[in-house]
Amino acid sequence: MLSNKSIVLGVCGGIAAYKSCELTSRLKKLNANIDVIMTKSAAEFVTPLTFQSLSLNQVVTDMFDKPKYWEIEHISLAKKADIIVIAPATANVIGKLANGIADDMLTTTVMASKAIKLIAPAMNTNMYENELVQKNIETLKQLGYQFIEPGEGRLACGDIGKGKMAEPELIEEKIKDLLLKQRDLEGKTVIVTAGPTREALDPVRFITNHSTGKMGFAIAEKAAARGAKVYLVSGPSNLPTPCGVERADVESALDMYDAVMALMEKADIIIKSAAVADYRPAEISSEKIKKSDGELVIKLQKNPDILQELGKVKGSRVLIGFAMETQNLIENAKAKVAKKNLDFIVANDLRTEGAGFAGDTNVVKIIDRSGNVEEIPLMRKSDLADIVLDKAISVCK
Repeated sequence: MLSNKSIVLGVCGGIAAYKSCELTSRLKKLNANIDVIMTKSAAEFVTPLTFQSLSLNQVVTDMFDKPKYWEIEHISLAKKADIIVIAPATANVIGKLANGIADDMLTTTVMASKAIKLIAPAMNTNMYENELVQKNIETLKQLGYQFIEPGEGRLACGDIGKGKMAEPELIEEKIKDLLLKQRDLEGKTVIVTAGPTREALDPVRFITNHSTGKMGFAIAEKAAARGAKVYLVSGPSNLPTPCGVERADVESALDMYDAVMALMEKADIIIKSAAVADYRPAEISSEKIKKSDGELVIKLQKNPDILQELGKVKGSRVLIGFAMETQNLIENAKAKVAKKNLDFIVANDLRTEGAGFAGDTNVVKIIDRSGNVEEIPLMRKSDLADIVLDKAISVCK
């Protein structure tokens, strides 16, 4: 619940403004106090009366409206807000904020507030990918603004691509993370690895696995929400970069090894949730291997064990591994904790319903260096991410 939390919702002009009606309703059901500020163009898509009915508060549309009470309204809203959410956020408003322009009620309120700021962009794909828009987004991120990535699909203009405002339920979850979670990782640096690796065989083919990166991305998102500086090293994945996370994309196990080792010195906590290939082809053909009548024999060579190499130089860092097994789960996981000098390992059995690759849930056992086994029941990977971080923090103390 968001009782006693004050949320200022800025609505910009765009077809996605209708989604903000659902967002307002969702937040109101959590007992939040909602004050809506609409830009002039937003009122062309949804009437202020709609938001007034949903929020049960007066909707602000004009900086020069006669005050309802004796307070300078943009200062009043700026002071009372625990968070300012702009959804949808247009390229125009993002550009104004990035360049210090405050010429309407929304931008003036944002400029006058020290509250958390969360921006949900929504625009045409080409506009979103424009280098000036991306530069403005990066500027705001560096200033501490939080962003929730737009989705992909068919846009109102008919184009297909990235630019759809994030769904209201995702924005709601992000708001809850920002308002309710303790900032208990403030001042800490966390490295998270996620996804599969791809080991090239020829220009066409590669060896990989079924990992999607969902677990690692969830951990990275939660760590950032709890105040950490987060570096996410990801194998190939279509998942959007979590808000406030610095992402490095890699392909092979060797690429991931180089990226992680280059970042290691910065880390207080390292969480290795990636599904890294144990072997790679000994030779990579420069041309596509043609089919023949005979058998094809591929010689494999061992990849470096990134987790084990980290264990050799971990020092005072917290080092956490992940393991997926199909047999002897606890025995194999305990052996990895000892061999790789881990603080604890998160292990799951691929054969357990609700666990494993691609899904949104997991069922795991957490095993520490003393051999203690904690059984974690079926839950969403986002909730498991918090449990892993809670345990990491307890090791830090």
